[in-house]
Amino acid sequence: MTQHQPIALITGGSRGLGRATVEALAKRGIGAILTYQGNREAAETVMAIAHEAGVKAAILQLDVADTRSFVQFAASVGDILKGWGLTHFDYLINNAGSAHNGGLADTTEDEFDRIYREHLKGPFFLTQALLPLLRDGGRILNISSGLTRFTFPGRIVYASMKGGVEVMTRYMAKELGARGITANVVAPGAIKTDFSGGMVRDNPEIGRHIAGLTALGRVGVPEDIGPMIASLLSEDNRWVNAQRIEVSGGQSL
Repeated sequence: MTQHQPIALITGGSRGLGRATVEALAKRGIGAILTYQGNREAAETVMAIAHEAGVKAAILQLDVADTRSFVQFAASVGDILKGWGLTHFDYLINNAGSAHNGGLADTTEDEFDRIYREHLKGPFFLTQALLPLLRDGGRILNISSGLTRFTFPGRIVYASMKGGVEVMTRYMAKELGARGITANVVAPGAIKTDFSGGMVRDNPEIGRHIAGLTALGRVGVPEDIGPMIASLLSEDNRWVNAQRIEVSGGQSL
């Protein structure tokens, strides 16, 4: 009897940290259901990479800010699993979301609400909708940010929501412990991606500034994060629960 191939559901898996995570998991023999919001072509590229690594992969469109779509989304996940001969998936990685730049004095209520829906309300209710499909003994990883520990101009709303995610994760760990499900936070530092308009990746001055604040002397790249997430989901880390793990190279110590 062959053991089933583990499956991870990764929101925002078509680019940046999500894509790096899908690729790192595929190298470890873990399949993926990855979501995208608008760029289906990018999602199909990542799916093809996973297939080339010999694992199952599928894509679904999802706007994590639209909680009304979650019941249908969960049904679609169930259909994919059924097509693979499965009833449950193993790992949920709440990664999707966009950036926000604005201070206390100039952030609008609409901007605040958008970031709240994407980063706190969305992951809460998406996890709720998917709980029946997450296997007992599975894992939840919520993506936060180094910005909950150190501050950076214009990130008050985004960081505040991620602070909420970190508290929510501890409660998830407590409530789901009876099912053997762990819940942890991965908090990346500044990473070279297209996040926030590619600010860290494309602005040399910002890159130099962040490198100077980082103990390892450079800015992070997606490949620093994806393999770390994959390793955290391994059986070796089964006893890690309710933790915030920062992956920043030692930024702003």
